[in-house]
Amino acid sequence: MPFQNDGLIDYPALTRLTELYLKAGATGLFANCLSSEMFELSAEERLQSIRHVVDVVGGEVPVVATGTFAGSLPEQADFVKQVYDAGTEAVIVITGLLAAETEPDAVFNERVFELLDRTPGIPLGFYECPEPYKRLLSAEQLHQFVGTGRVIYHKDTCLDINQIRQKLAAVQGASFGLYDAYMGHAVESLKAGAAGLSCIQGNFFPELIVWLCNNYDNAYLTEEVAAVQQFFVKNMHVMHNVYPVVAKYSLKQRGIDISTFTRRKVGTFSSSVRKGVENLCYDYSNLRKDLEWAA
Repeated sequence: MPFQNDGLIDYPALTRLTELYLKAGATGLFANCLSSEMFELSAEERLQSIRHVVDVVGGEVPVVATGTFAGSLPEQADFVKQVYDAGTEAVIVITGLLAAETEPDAVFNERVFELLDRTPGIPLGFYECPEPYKRLLSAEQLHQFVGTGRVIYHKDTCLDINQIRQKLAAVQGASFGLYDAYMGHAVESLKAGAAGLSCIQGNFFPELIVWLCNNYDNAYLTEEVAAVQQFFVKNMHVMHNVYPVVAKYSLKQRGIDISTFTRRKVGTFSSSVRKGVENLCYDYSNLRKDLEWAA
């Protein structure tokens, strides 16, 4: 989420960011997510920022957004309805907010079905968000939920390609998309049938993520595909360190007018971290030239 230096949401910058993703070729956007600093926003800010993204997109691509936060299940269901009314294609459920970490899957499952009952007709999705804790869904759970016809999206953070394959096999043939958040096995995930990638790297270089999704199975570009994935794997520590400040600084390096202000406590944006991002942007420029030459 772009903020002004005084901490208020910078809506003109949010417009520029949204347009950047659309120009890069993104086929969908996830508004009001962890990278949006959703836990640091008020309920009204969440809704206003979602409406803004939906307005800028203008129906060009689908927009999904998180709709469950702290509160009772009826309160969460009410906010899900508000997020859907903001113009989203589906409302995303944070898996770690429907049940406590100590509660079993049976309790979580029961609450998912209750949430479905309380939000009739609204398409839902899941996000295995790392905060407040990471609750992973099993292939069996995903099969049950997708089988209702109401769950159409899943952002996966299990970091395990075997689990990814099991989940995809469990929902084969359904009107549903699994989006992997882990670049370490991005190509394998896409080859296994993932609908796309939903990763923080897309906030640095969306064009590169789009390129990978479009070319992962291109037999004439196997070396280039491997080079792109290796670029992300090699630089994963740079992109995760003091995030999202580093992503905002990277965008500034690319000429996007955006402040590096964050509401999150993410550590110090030191000179060494800054230098790492500058080197990252330099390597990205060289990689883009190589890809353009290969094309």
